[in-house]
Amino acid sequence: MTIERLHRIDGTRLEIPRDYKPGMRTNGIIYVDETLEKELEAKSIEQVANVATLPGIAGSSLAMPDIHTGYGFTIGGVAAFDLKEGIISPGGVGYDINCGVRLLRSNFGKEDILPRIRDLVDSLYRNIPTGVGSRGRLRLDSKDERSVLVKGAGWAVEHGFGDREDLEHTESGGCIEGADPDLISSRAYERGRVQQGTLGSGNHFAEIQYVDEIYDENVANSLGLFKDGVTVMIHTGSRGFGHQVCTDFIEIMQKAVRKYNIELPDRELACAPFDSPEARDYFAAMKAAANYAWANRQCISHWVRETFMRIFDAGPDAAGMSLVYDVAHNIAKVEEHVVDGRKRNLVVHRKGATRAFPPGHPELPRAYRQTGQPVIIPGDMGRASFVLIGTERGMQEAFGSTCHGAGRLLSRHQAIKKARGRAIWREMEDKGIIVRATGRGTLAEEMPEAYKDVSDVVEVVHNAGLSGKVARLRPLGVIKG
Repeated sequence: MTIERLHRIDGTRLEIPRDYKPGMRTNGIIYVDETLEKELEAKSIEQVANVATLPGIAGSSLAMPDIHTGYGFTIGGVAAFDLKEGIISPGGVGYDINCGVRLLRSNFGKEDILPRIRDLVDSLYRNIPTGVGSRGRLRLDSKDERSVLVKGAGWAVEHGFGDREDLEHTESGGCIEGADPDLISSRAYERGRVQQGTLGSGNHFAEIQYVDEIYDENVANSLGLFKDGVTVMIHTGSRGFGHQVCTDFIEIMQKAVRKYNIELPDRELACAPFDSPEARDYFAAMKAAANYAWANRQCISHWVRETFMRIFDAGPDAAGMSLVYDVAHNIAKVEEHVVDGRKRNLVVHRKGATRAFPPGHPELPRAYRQTGQPVIIPGDMGRASFVLIGTERGMQEAFGSTCHGAGRLLSRHQAIKKARGRAIWREMEDKGIIVRATGRGTLAEEMPEAYKDVSDVVEVVHNAGLSGKVARLRPLGVIKG
């Protein structure tokens, strides 16, 4: 069996040796304990090994404990490449560019919320457009759409959706410089024009939660989190806009593979040398999609705040709904890391993985310079989510990366089959969780059993030292597409 060819380094790491398959330039490391090892897919192991064959890879090909099979790269994959000898690959970012998550804290307590939870969930469902092909409350003209791609969340703040403090508590300030709107196809513009400010479908959600457990009191206090305090988590990305950008450039990259004579074990790893015109164009277009996603989450945050303040007749100060942090999951970024004792600038691909920078890192906002970067890890809608903090060990071992969620256990088709004859919404209500979704199919696809237990996943990254546990959050109400 495939798993028998791997080597267990310690309680949280499995190694794929360099001689696992021909062409590997480095080893692979999968962060799993013996419990999650049983859930490893053979194909996802192959994908980690395949990434290790790509030109210019630095360090190991990595995968987080929420690993499952994706397009080209595994979901949960992390890989860094040299800027001169290495590549960039859309498969290492994913179709939903800058799918990410943000967490709002509040001054409300669990007992304040419970009597109005149905009203609150229903109001959020009305105020935030959700579902496949959902059309937003915003109507962007061509000038606005180009501005969103260049300014990201800053565009939303300029138009009254939040304030400057939100940008300080967003990865990269909610905008990556270097986006080029001229590289975006007319089809991508068409899809993005009506979807800004929408939640989308599938595993995307807005969830009302409360702080159930605190593991690090000092860090929790610095983040504004307190026992039984109410939070809101928002998980969405660049919607159809980002999907189209990826689709457009995968076709370009497949031609680039032939042009630059790059040998690949899987055509889904289509890529181009990082210093090539094709790579530069993809990187600039990817940045535009990432900025679109940050603006999207910023707009939704504004409507969440409006909803809470209206339901509870509270002003901004009384509600206290400040942004803890916003992190990207599917993105490639140029960062400085130490590899083999030497500082190098690398293009780090994180696909279904979260940046987790340590205390003192210059990219962190002043408020978190001492604690380290907040890491927001959503679970399934029936169990829990977690807040963690970045560590120095994670920086040294995993390019400052950690997991991004629970990770799927069942395909969407398998989940729908398993849910047949069940009322998932009623099962959630029996647990005290109010759920609203556009269709039964979404709830079936997203039922808790479709995912690994996020507590198991988080325990691995915590024990491996990639990030440290701060707080656990339990769901009270969820809206989904």
